[in-house]
Amino acid sequence: MVYRQGRKDPEPRTHEGYEWLYVLSGRLRVVLGPHDLEIGPGEAVEFDTRVPHWFGPAGEGPVEVLSLFGPQGERMHVRARPK
Repeated sequence: MVYRQGRKDPEPRTHEGYEWLYVLSGRLRVVLGPHDLEIGPGEAVEFDTRVPHWFGPAGEGPVEVLSLFGPQGERMHVRARPK
């Protein structure tokens, strides 16, 4: 996935499952419960998605991320809006 825009005021969400994120390029901001992290290329984060979480670019440029979900990932929330 490529994230091009982040939010200054993220809105963490929860859902069933488990997620693993690996940064390919750029810098990723990860808000995970009370933690606000920034990770770069070659770094990964994994977490239970029942913990409130949000992620997006840490800076002005895009971030490219490889993401794997647990079996519950098929019911994950998406950011696309219906037409």
